[in-house]
Amino acid sequence: MRLLTVWSLLSLSALTWLPQFAFASVLAIDYGNDYIKASLMKSGVPFDVLLNKDSKRKISSVVAWKKGDRLFGQDAFNLASRFPSDTFLSLKLLQGAPFDAPEVAYYTQVSTAEVTESARKTVSLVQSDGTKWSAEELVAMQFAYIKHLAELVANEKVTDVIVTVPSYYSQFERDAIADAIEISGLRTLALINDGTAVAVNYAMTRTFPTPEYHIIYDAGASGIRATVASFTTAADPKTGAQGTHIVVGGVGYDRSTGGVELDRRLREILIEAFNTKHKRELREDKRGMAKLWKEAQRVKAILSANTEATSTVESLAWDIDFKTKVSRAQFEEVCGDLRLRFAKPIEDALKNAGLTLDNITSVILTGGSTRTPMIQAAVKTAVGEDKIALNVNADEAAVLGAALHGASLSRQFKTKPIKVSDISLHDIQVSYSAAPSSSNTRPRSITTLIFPAGSKVGTKKVLTFKRKEDFALYLDYKTPVAPGFPTRMLEVELGNVTEAIANLTERGAVDPVVKATLTLSESGFVSVSDAVAYGEIKDESITGKLKEFFGGASSSSTDTVTDSAENVPPRDSETTTSASAAPEKEKKPAAPVENTIPLSIEVKFTTIPPMTVDEKKRARGRLRAIDAEESAKSRREEARNTFESYLYRLRDLLDEDNAETPFKKCSQPKERQEISEQLQESFSWLFDRGDLAETSQFLDKRIALETLEKPIIHRYQEIEAFPQALNNSQMWNWSTRLFLTEARQNLTAETAAELPSKWTKEELDGLEKTLREHEAWLSEWVEKQKGVKPNEDPVIETAEMKARAKVLENHLQRLWKRKIPKALKKPKTTATTTTEAPKETGVDAEGGEPEGAAGEERVEDPLRGDEEQQVPLQEEDRPHDEL
Repeated sequence: MRLLTVWSLLSLSALTWLPQFAFASVLAIDYGNDYIKASLMKSGVPFDVLLNKDSKRKISSVVAWKKGDRLFGQDAFNLASRFPSDTFLSLKLLQGAPFDAPEVAYYTQVSTAEVTESARKTVSLVQSDGTKWSAEELVAMQFAYIKHLAELVANEKVTDVIVTVPSYYSQFERDAIADAIEISGLRTLALINDGTAVAVNYAMTRTFPTPEYHIIYDAGASGIRATVASFTTAADPKTGAQGTHIVVGGVGYDRSTGGVELDRRLREILIEAFNTKHKRELREDKRGMAKLWKEAQRVKAILSANTEATSTVESLAWDIDFKTKVSRAQFEEVCGDLRLRFAKPIEDALKNAGLTLDNITSVILTGGSTRTPMIQAAVKTAVGEDKIALNVNADEAAVLGAALHGASLSRQFKTKPIKVSDISLHDIQVSYSAAPSSSNTRPRSITTLIFPAGSKVGTKKVLTFKRKEDFALYLDYKTPVAPGFPTRMLEVELGNVTEAIANLTERGAVDPVVKATLTLSESGFVSVSDAVAYGEIKDESITGKLKEFFGGASSSSTDTVTDSAENVPPRDSETTTSASAAPEKEKKPAAPVENTIPLSIEVKFTTIPPMTVDEKKRARGRLRAIDAEESAKSRREEARNTFESYLYRLRDLLDEDNAETPFKKCSQPKERQEISEQLQESFSWLFDRGDLAETSQFLDKRIALETLEKPIIHRYQEIEAFPQALNNSQMWNWSTRLFLTEARQNLTAETAAELPSKWTKEELDGLEKTLREHEAWLSEWVEKQKGVKPNEDPVIETAEMKARAKVLENHLQRLWKRKIPKALKKPKTTATTTTEAPKETGVDAEGGEPEGAAGEERVEDPLRGDEEQQVPLQEEDRPHDEL
């Protein structure tokens, strides 16, 4: 259960005010019995199926251990034949199942893992070393692995997830999935029925001008489901935007007829063939059974396309090679009793929806087992071949539909408006003791069908009770949801009733009652979300009496049920929202009502309890410890591999047979000898102690060798970098000298013309001094460097060359970037003997040119030819050639 008690950590009501960045990405997981498919919705990431490290689009639903190393996916599945007691598959069959349920006994027929009863009366699995894991913990490991893959793609933390579940899943099974999600470090955004998810995927690229009915026929490994859904496209009355409305009308299912049962029966054919031929009982050999399970799946795939298949397994058991032929007819014969059951879910779904095949547009096939010819034939016979549709991806439709639905719950994504209305499949009733009319009245129990099968999810109902004392509500399934499963979901104690009723009576309330709100959440969880004591308080004013006279009603002495269409968020850690509503801003709490008093709610689980907060914390701690251990092991292996590769590289450099290599040219015999001795010691240590060494020891050993190699590498790097550093220094020498030559010419011309200059003579002299010092230093040390051998340390470092060149560069840049000062205007003088030159000549009375006229000279900067500065010169001082 996901109730607001000590059993929960999060609540949906809290989700409605989470900031938008809380939904930066949404992970969708289609958790199947055989394979997991995942999809990540994130801005900037293509909308597609998530790939694993091997670029596979689907991941085997298996977790396994190989001598302490944990593996997932196909790597884990391949270990089953070698480590059958440490390989755990088909865990979906065990979700929320009581240990004594037939489902657990069936699991032992298809899996070689050892099972045991947990403290919660559910199933735990045992490794070969005795370590016990609950089914929720093993599923959580797989979810955490998918989370890791998603974070590699998203390049950020991924927390929110939507997971597909079979529509027939009970509260116990949904609790188990939600617990596994929380243990894995994820947060449940929603649980969505897999048939509904496929319907969303089908509607992604389609519009429905007229209503259509389709059947989603999902034949998976763990069971068969048929979902009747109506599709309607209409304009939103508020926004006018076209949106699609999907309404689930009916569902039929068979929990025990799926791909797993077909695999089991095919393996039985192979077992009997081995036992008959070799007179041995193969069922006694776990490795042989694990090998044959894998072989049965392979042969089934071949028989889907061929009428005959050859099964060959080397050293199946007791070093015996196994080979036999299996025909499709033989396989279908042993499955003959299942033929009528393949199409039965379609009939049940139509009946529950109140429709016939004439109303159905198509039957959409999805799920891996729909590729099996006998299932296809059964469906075609039941509905007609013309209604069969193969227009969705049988493997990926559910996860892509779930991803789109999850994105619609977030404001971060703008998706096609698709509203989903789903239903619950099981009759849910509430029981309680009738209020005694007298002290001698025998106690009797009242049972009310509160959520009949077919009730819409996301609704609530309010029960009204005439009570004066504390009492309990019992929520049950009317019939067992599966063989061996209990009907009782939870017990709810409503407390503080006596005090609340007395308080209301003192306030003047007339016939106060107790109101309990029962919620069926969007994800299919049932809970008592609220309970209050309520009473109408009489208004003694004249207006109040008139209202009571004309509109008052007498209260009933019996308990009543009130339906409410509004969606009420569950008071639990289930983090689902309505498919038609995005999270809203936090609403201000309503003002307290004097005629309403909240009651205490205490939840008890007497059959299959979900994991408590402490249990989930311990499980999360165990997974984190494994993650930390694996991370440390990974770092150690990486350090060892890097160290070993480094040793072999050094060995190749020291090889005497090699020609004159840069390493040998830059090293001295003594240095090579020291490295060789240290290298031999490192190899010996690696072979003797490498398996037991810590990560730090590999790093220390490598650092010791790198210290000896560092001077040689430094010499080589200096030899490589010296030409470029020298060229850079000489370039700045040349640029500075060119600048000084032109700057001094301009300074002379400007001084003669009594014009302001950018530089003074002292500044140019200072730059020339810096230049001469740099040239002298460079000439001296470059000459010394010429006599240094390649295996000797350089006398001049390129770093120092760059630093000294930088000093000259900065000095030059300071002068070059200086702006031209503005010229001071000379006062005009008048003379009677002077005649004014014509204006069109552009010259003044003294024969000079005005500022900005043709007398201005454009001088290019010596360092940046694309930038020009204007230096005014007198005509007689202009050089004959442009600079």
